[in-house]
Amino acid sequence: MSIKNSTFRDYIELSKPRIAFFCILMTAGGVVLAPGSINIFSFIMTLFGTALSVASANTFNMIYEKDTDKLMRRTKFRPLATGRIKASHAFIFATLLGISSILILYVFVNLLTAILALTAILAYSLIYTPLKYKTPLALVIGAFPGAMPPLLGWTAVSNKIDIASLALFGVLFAWQMPHFIAIAIYHKEDYSKAGIKVVSVIRGDYIAKIQALLWTLVLIGFTFTLVPLSVGGEVYFIFAAVLGIWFLRLSIIGLKNNVLPNWPRKFFLASLVYLPVLVLGLVADRFFWMLMLK
Repeated sequence: MSIKNSTFRDYIELSKPRIAFFCILMTAGGVVLAPGSINIFSFIMTLFGTALSVASANTFNMIYEKDTDKLMRRTKFRPLATGRIKASHAFIFATLLGISSILILYVFVNLLTAILALTAILAYSLIYTPLKYKTPLALVIGAFPGAMPPLLGWTAVSNKIDIASLALFGVLFAWQMPHFIAIAIYHKEDYSKAGIKVVSVIRGDYIAKIQALLWTLVLIGFTFTLVPLSVGGEVYFIFAAVLGIWFLRLSIIGLKNNVLPNWPRKFFLASLVYLPVLVLGLVADRFFWMLMLK
């Protein structure tokens, strides 16, 4: 592999492409579910602007954590941790990504969506990332910018924030909590070495599992609010109910010692299944009723 290709891949890695791709999917879901319509060009620009904003925030995050990343097994080979990319170069990259994302969303989508994207970048980079080393509550704060993608998709279409869009925001906000708590338990040793104040390190695995269970209940509650708000109908309700029972059962199993030794990893993987299938249920519901009303 040439040096040029290797450097390109390193810059792509700074943006955390898997997270960026997931956020693009959630943004697209917000576009589909929002009332109204959007032309194909604005739709593409919404996804592109969202991807750049996520990449910007992730790069700023890696810059801040370049020294602590060296201490953790899963992050010690990142481009900044190994020195393959200079922090100053990464800062320029992150800044250009952020400015580009805001300009694209402002010019080709609308001002509100651009403001929300800027808020997410600043909150993730300047508030959440430093707080990870001070308090476990950082996870709650970080969930706010993390839940922004579907809201960006919604406002790209409607150009407003309403109760329905906030409920959709609430689903992704609540989902992040058990998802990342599972990661915090699974990688507890790494987080402890790096000085990151996750709940499993500060208060122990059992308390972390209780919090995962409680947030799972909050998540299920948010998913059901989408029905009376007319974001989802009967088809979606079936998806939400089945997924909710399954995910809640898994969170309860986590409280029982030695029942499932690999529970953190399995719960984490289950969360990766839960959310896409839930969104699929919303989309399926929307198309089902479109066909029924023809």
